[in-house]
Amino acid sequence: MNALQRLHAEQDQSPWIDFIDRQLIDSGSLAEQVSQGIRGLTSNPTIFAKAVASGQYDELVQQGIDAGHDSRKIFEEIAISDVGDASDVLRGVHDEADGADGFASIEVEPDLADDTQASLERARHLSGRLARPNVFVKIPATPAGIPAIEAAISEGININVTLMFSVDVYRDVARAYMAGLRRRQAIGEDIGKVASVASFFVSRVDTKADKMLEEIGTDAALALRGRAAIANAKHAYEAYTELFHGDEFADLRKAGARVQRCLWASTSTKNPDYRDVLYVEELIGPETVDTLPPDTIKAFLDHGQIERTLDADIDQAHATLDSLEEVGVSMTQVTDELITEGVAAFGRSYDELIAAIDEKRHALMTA
Repeated sequence: MNALQRLHAEQDQSPWIDFIDRQLIDSGSLAEQVSQGIRGLTSNPTIFAKAVASGQYDELVQQGIDAGHDSRKIFEEIAISDVGDASDVLRGVHDEADGADGFASIEVEPDLADDTQASLERARHLSGRLARPNVFVKIPATPAGIPAIEAAISEGININVTLMFSVDVYRDVARAYMAGLRRRQAIGEDIGKVASVASFFVSRVDTKADKMLEEIGTDAALALRGRAAIANAKHAYEAYTELFHGDEFADLRKAGARVQRCLWASTSTKNPDYRDVLYVEELIGPETVDTLPPDTIKAFLDHGQIERTLDADIDQAHATLDSLEEVGVSMTQVTDELITEGVAAFGRSYDELIAAIDEKRHALMTA
């Protein structure tokens, strides 16, 4: 077995690819990667924007022009087409895993992040259009997003909770998932087929914390560079274990409910001084997902080390978080700023995507 296959077989961690475009699907590359151990896929506006600019979707854009669609509607058709086809490629994984894996994700638009009802309605729409059991709809863990997540789960919509940084917010998200399941159970609906993941963005935590540590500049501060993200993720997994393997979830587990797995996102290493598979190797543990960009997949296949690390050295992780506070880095400030910046960044990415489609529409209409 290769390293990706071993992650799942030996460590019960599911490696997913953090990438999508039409060529990935049509060339057979996604199917080949699935045969080599990839068990799911995520997408976002930034990825789609690059693909639109490459010309891969000119035919779909032209169809949208002919149908009188605006750029937002054209993007919806592109995303529905790609995510639908990707989920079909992954359907074998989903069936083999009895519905626990093999998902492709589609995202609620970032400009709905502060609107609970609009997010819920959009999740219903996207889930309904795709009409496949192995599709996740991504909703961010904003104050408005969390009640939308609970409501969507209660309706049987699979949700990928995205843009998570804070362990406190994670606890709110996990409890929203449980509350949604209980609402669904109360009306006599099946809770055993509903799935969800809670996506923690990892490398961005170090990017922000490292900058603050360098500004502080003391030896103690500089020694903590590159350690905040992993400590934060380990703390999150500790909370996951308490929530989903303790009394709080016990009745739902007995009724057949699935746990809401932690998903490690943004796992490419941004700092060239750090090992290129740092965030993969240090966050290996059961009942989790790791989404990897293509270059990180290649690196991990080449030289990744496989060992259960996620729940190792928990005391050290707590000590790291305490040390960060002691030198003047507030993890609450870090994570609060990251969610605000993350929503804004995704909004900009979506605007750039729509601008790319606008430009493509204009080029095709005047050709």
